[in-house]
Amino acid sequence: MAKYNDPLVLGRADPYVYKHTDGTYYFTATYPAYDRICIRKSTTINGITDAEEKVIWRKHEEGIMASHIWAPEIHYIDGKWYIYFAAGESKKIWEIRPYVLECTGQDPMNDPWIELGMMQAHRSPSGRRKNGYDSYSFTEFSLDATTFEHRGKRYFIWAEKVHRRFGISNLYIAEMEAPNKLKTVQVLLTTPDYDWERIDFWVCEGPAVLKHGGKIFVTYSASATGQMYCMGILSADEDADLLDPHVWSKKRYPVLKTDPEKKVFGPGHNCFTTGDDGEVLCILHYRDYSDKYISGDPLNNPDRHAHVLEVQFENGEPVFRL
Repeated sequence: MAKYNDPLVLGRADPYVYKHTDGTYYFTATYPAYDRICIRKSTTINGITDAEEKVIWRKHEEGIMASHIWAPEIHYIDGKWYIYFAAGESKKIWEIRPYVLECTGQDPMNDPWIELGMMQAHRSPSGRRKNGYDSYSFTEFSLDATTFEHRGKRYFIWAEKVHRRFGISNLYIAEMEAPNKLKTVQVLLTTPDYDWERIDFWVCEGPAVLKHGGKIFVTYSASATGQMYCMGILSADEDADLLDPHVWSKKRYPVLKTDPEKKVFGPGHNCFTTGDDGEVLCILHYRDYSDKYISGDPLNNPDRHAHVLEVQFENGEPVFRL
């Protein structure tokens, strides 16, 4: 395996790397000020570190998309570039929802981006609350959306809280009709079942999809954003109906967690890409010091850096070794 920069990018949480068909890497992540979306372009993974960072969109001054600009992901779908991200409102900063940007050309670094608005839930043709009308998707705190294609269908996975007063963040999946609209109602993938998913907050978020060895794997992050943050994993057979919740299984324990000896604190919110030598890489963030050195809310601390981790496989299952 090539030797990759460690860290890959300083001060960038929720990293996402997309490798295009021409081999070019595009990198985006949460900007520490939570006020803009930036992308970088490189022909190598290491080149991301010092690549020019281009601001392609800034938050609104008022109304929707005016605060908490989080976790952007860049995707190339049906010949066009899209970015999915989460944002809050100016006066209601925790009214966070998923939004979509579309690039007007083929050069995402330089061509203009336009807003497609909030991701749209499924609606029946009549508009009535029957025949699968979805009155739940994106109606509460929703973020960390990702998308993937499988056997001619495109899917959307995101985190959404059960009613705010319960404060439980679940993962949901649905089929997509268009890059900014769902085709089906939401299906519950997982909820915070275990103790390690319930530290400070009950959270499952930050899904990332990996296909390998006849299976679909979905990693996700759990608990609050300090050193308790960790990664879990779900899996389903590639021949299964991915909208059937019963086909998904979940590991009892986290697959990656804090390791003080290695100065890894709160690893999570990863993505997957292919490395320079064709190997499977996990791009994730973590801090190199513990929570006791953080003043205030860890969410507002800028020292979550993007790192590269090669994914190993044992008995067909991905293994994450720091």
